[in-house]
Amino acid sequence: MLEAIPFALAGPANTHMNPVSLAVNDLREQYLREMALVRQTCERTGDGTAAIRRRSAVVDRMVIEMWRRAFAGRPAQNAAVLALGGYGRKDLFPCSDIDVLFAFGDDKTEEQSREAVRAIIQGMWDVGLRASPTSRTLKEAGRFEPDNLEFTLATLDRRFLAGQFPLYQQLHQMVFPGLVLSEWTAITQKLGEIARARHAKYGNTIFHLEPNLKEGPGGLRDYHLSIWFALLFHLKETKEWPRQRGGVFQSVRGDAEAAFDFLAAARCFLHFRHGRDDNVLDWQSQDEAAALSIGLETRGTADPSYWMRTYYRHARVIYRRAVLLMEHLPAPVSFYRQFRRRRTPIAGTDFVLDQGRIDVQPGAQFHDTAAILRVFSLIATHGYTLSQAAEDRISDALPVLAIHIPEGPYLWNALREVLVGPHAALALRTMHALGVLEMLIPEFHGIDALVIRDSYHRYTVDEHTFLAIDNVHGLRQPLHEYEQRLAQLAPEIDRLDLFLLALLLHDTGKARRNGEHATQSVELADSFLARLDFDAEEREIIRKLIRLHLEMSQAMRRDIFDHENVRNFAEKIGSPQMLKMLTVMTFADIKAVNPEALTPWKAENLWQFYMSTANFMDRSVDETRYHAAIDPTLLNRIRSMVPAAQHEALRQFLEGLPQRYLQTRLPEQIRSHFQMALNLERDPVQLDLRPNRQLFDLTVITRDRTRLFADVAGALAAWGMNIVRAGAFSNEAGVIVDSFHFSDVFRTIELNPSEKERFLENMHDVVAQKVPVQQLLQARRHLNHPGNLKVEVPTRLDFDPESSSHSTLLEVVAQDLPGLLREIALTLSAHDCNIKVALIDTEGETAIDVFYLTSRGKKLTAEAQEKLADDLTGALEEMRTAKAR
Repeated sequence: MLEAIPFALAGPANTHMNPVSLAVNDLREQYLREMALVRQTCERTGDGTAAIRRRSAVVDRMVIEMWRRAFAGRPAQNAAVLALGGYGRKDLFPCSDIDVLFAFGDDKTEEQSREAVRAIIQGMWDVGLRASPTSRTLKEAGRFEPDNLEFTLATLDRRFLAGQFPLYQQLHQMVFPGLVLSEWTAITQKLGEIARARHAKYGNTIFHLEPNLKEGPGGLRDYHLSIWFALLFHLKETKEWPRQRGGVFQSVRGDAEAAFDFLAAARCFLHFRHGRDDNVLDWQSQDEAAALSIGLETRGTADPSYWMRTYYRHARVIYRRAVLLMEHLPAPVSFYRQFRRRRTPIAGTDFVLDQGRIDVQPGAQFHDTAAILRVFSLIATHGYTLSQAAEDRISDALPVLAIHIPEGPYLWNALREVLVGPHAALALRTMHALGVLEMLIPEFHGIDALVIRDSYHRYTVDEHTFLAIDNVHGLRQPLHEYEQRLAQLAPEIDRLDLFLLALLLHDTGKARRNGEHATQSVELADSFLARLDFDAEEREIIRKLIRLHLEMSQAMRRDIFDHENVRNFAEKIGSPQMLKMLTVMTFADIKAVNPEALTPWKAENLWQFYMSTANFMDRSVDETRYHAAIDPTLLNRIRSMVPAAQHEALRQFLEGLPQRYLQTRLPEQIRSHFQMALNLERDPVQLDLRPNRQLFDLTVITRDRTRLFADVAGALAAWGMNIVRAGAFSNEAGVIVDSFHFSDVFRTIELNPSEKERFLENMHDVVAQKVPVQQLLQARRHLNHPGNLKVEVPTRLDFDPESSSHSTLLEVVAQDLPGLLREIALTLSAHDCNIKVALIDTEGETAIDVFYLTSRGKKLTAEAQEKLADDLTGALEEMRTAKAR
């Protein structure tokens, strides 16, 4: 939107001017009638590009007629009105602003035309057009305003509407080109800075659950950015404005134009749907757009995942082209202009290296696939990028190159050089965008822009794969403490090349959308490995990594310190080398799901589980529960921290506590809990709240009672806290040590430090049964309403009586709703189930909770499992229904 012209002008200069009033009721009726027709036609044909052209024509007629009426009976003035920006390029979306420039030959003409211009602007608003006007004299139009680059950019897309055409010609042929040429470097650099800042705002990625079709990376703004750069480079080279704007920017394969048509249809749909300039493709809009096949060549109903897959493919084309063009911008430091650009030929190829970019030599003929693969190896090793010309030439040469695809050891050597390079992900993305990767590995094509449509998976499957590979190479320079520990494992992987190949292929089976994708991925990998002539041992390493790549994540949903869980996992993987590879693979895989997927506590659990399994393989596993007579080491270590008079009380406190509790706490923490237990005689409820990175840790120590776990979970839900982990522990004396790790979603405690005391007071009263937890929940019932749920998660209950020697495991997969954990705990309590360990996890809107249960000290019988399943399913369904009301 450009700066507006004031409607009311004060001061002596206006006292002699006669107000101009326009009657526009007829124009308003005409505009509404014609826009209704534009909408009907767009909804019938799905052609968004035609719709924005038609609206531009409709608005042209309105503005031209208002100009005629405003200046009727007045002396001819050296003035004109121009269409700018989106309106100037005839890309006028249904609810977009109307950018117009009122141009004047001099200050006197501007003053004499002021009332007529004011009347036109008012008339535009009265008709229903959101006017975004600006005015310039001929002299003002030739000045560059660094802080108002938006106006300069808007003039790149200009059209004459009404008034004096010679004035427009002067602006078009002399003033605006002269301005751009004189400030070319400043304009291009500023344009690049603004684009980079916009990309950074959106995380420099096209992958968003609810993307912005206009401003987001790969959106319409990036499409126009490419055109602006093309215009600027053309003007610099020819010193004249192109006669036909469309001829300056034309993608070789027409893919950018196809992407624009899709985005235009989608943005028109959003504008018509919301009745305003809303460009965010929210979850519900995606469903509706897919149902109407918006932007697709075929009509009818499309699957939302397929529709979003189409969107990502188009966004990828636009974003990539915009980024490549920005790389051609001049260096901001003029010092570099003193030196001649050095272009270094790349041996054995028709490519040259030019300041970190790989360009193609004039007249190059591509017949050698080896030379192409050599270029991608250089990208993976050094982080170079391809120029737009080089990318276009490689894409054009694909049919010829496909005839000479290497196989066997030659193909593997070329691919191996790419995979082991520190910039492997960059090289693979480039190969993928140009079609080279699918030419070499057809099995990869099925996951091209494949969408896993839920609120947990942020990226398409192909991008997830590249990010996972990038995460492995990122361990060369670890940023976090947990990465530093995992970085120790990467150099110990004997065949990093095979490991990375397995990671490249590990999710290819998702394209088949039936059965377990790990199994399907192994089948697809087999066909590719056969073409590489791998020996049986190499094949088996890759096949086993792919087959087992989910096992560690699944095992981590169990008690990672449970002897049976560790033993079962260790037996599946078989060797310490496979354990190291799966640990690094699990880290890379989880981190590549979305930016928040690998939380610090999940990374800690991954490392602890690795250590537990490694210790098991070394035959040094502890017993399930602690007994001082069996293992006095821990007792002696903590004894040194407490007075001698408390040694016997310490032994009684530790007796019977699960090993999970002891192994996940520092001795200092255990001592603190012991001291809290000593204070139970004075106050039967002991609480400790501490910040822990992005989370809070709440420890509750009290005597055992029914519904204790449920009450604490309910109280946390009432405060709006999101529980991410929980543990329920007890010793032989019946002292409960419950721990809850939660995030403060609304930052209540952080922003209001005084609330911490009230929070702890509420928790104390709930545990002491002085305040019913239902009372707290009722006060907050109006909040956390799940009306904006994106994905419906069906409830699933799975019992596992075998994985633990002492407990029955219950896995609950359900919609993540406020109070869910409390509802589960209440039902478990009603069935006389004792929670030994509770493992809480959330993936997007899906809660995945695992409980280790006993009833009267024993595992649950089959009959008890059946009754519990019926009641718990009913309780969760009733909860979902109640929350929806």
